[in-house]
Amino acid sequence: MKARIERNLTRSVGVGDVRIGAGAPVVVQSMTATRTVDVDATVAQLEQLAAAGARLERVAIDSRKEVEALAEVRRQTSVPLVVDLQENYPLAAEVAPLVDKVRYNPGHLHHLEKGKTAEQKVAFLVSVAREHDLALRVGVNCGSVAPDFLERYEDPMEALVESALFHCKLLEELGFERFCVSLKDSDPGKVIEANRIFAERKPEVPLHLGVTEAGLLPDGVIKTRIAFEQLISQGIGDTIRVSLTLPNARKHEEVEAGHQILADIAAGRFRSVPDFGTDRLNIISCPSCSRVENERFVELAEEVKTMTAYAEQHALTIAVMGCRVNGPGETDDADLGLWCGPSHVNLKRRSESLGAFGYDEILGKLREELDRLLEERSLAGS
Repeated sequence: MKARIERNLTRSVGVGDVRIGAGAPVVVQSMTATRTVDVDATVAQLEQLAAAGARLERVAIDSRKEVEALAEVRRQTSVPLVVDLQENYPLAAEVAPLVDKVRYNPGHLHHLEKGKTAEQKVAFLVSVAREHDLALRVGVNCGSVAPDFLERYEDPMEALVESALFHCKLLEELGFERFCVSLKDSDPGKVIEANRIFAERKPEVPLHLGVTEAGLLPDGVIKTRIAFEQLISQGIGDTIRVSLTLPNARKHEEVEAGHQILADIAAGRFRSVPDFGTDRLNIISCPSCSRVENERFVELAEEVKTMTAYAEQHALTIAVMGCRVNGPGETDDADLGLWCGPSHVNLKRRSESLGAFGYDEILGKLREELDRLLEERSLAGS
């Protein structure tokens, strides 16, 4: 059953044959977790997600080898595709003929072609989108806000929102309005705050909602439900993604969870939920996606949750990130953070690096640091 939910009347953005905004039904989307170069697995997962009800599906691209694979993926499937450019925005011109929408992160534009301004890079993306009849998504994430905005604004939430607003201004000054925006954080409260502020300032721009690194079940769905219930019920949100840490075979559960949340909101079924991050252990982990360099990441996230259960009553955040793109920045605010590489896991205490350890030894190292942190807090409390 499709949920009918009254929302803010944003402008309409076409993505292939899918309409976002302007009163169209809320669009549920997801992202592949397979390696993009594994064409058969990627096509199979795209079809799996589509069968579960995903109207848009995102694939990550970070190299020309992946672009070549995407061409074959496109040949084998007709699902509406969104490409995530990661840190390699110049690849937009090469992937544009293969997809319906391009997502770029303003916080990653500075990585390449450092002699060019953000304005020049956005102008390039707009020219590509126009030439190939594409939509754009401005995707701003808490852990990868552009450095100049973090320097300019003392409050990270203000930096997040202002970065999104700045890119809206750039796009609109170029006469381009076929875009939507996402403002994501792993804290549902911050997601609510950021999207409310943005919707007040730019009510005409369609919003893509999500709690990034929502993590494992059942907490990941609970966190996402907190944000979606409060935003969508107030008319905010035109497309959604539930980001869960799941094995590839269960990736479709993201889509099913999204549809269930929408149906519950439409029917007035709102649930009482805990207040994450204030008086209990909060484990955040990113959704498994094609950026993950070692599939052991999902299993590790589960092991972290089990191992740390003894600290459940302590107000701590532990972050488990699956890749080098989001891992370094999006573990900075966690009390303890792990970001996973191909053969080692990087352990951090907030922004301080504690070293890189093998997958077979990281749990022991994490427990040592967790015990040390709990002891420090106990001594400080007494």
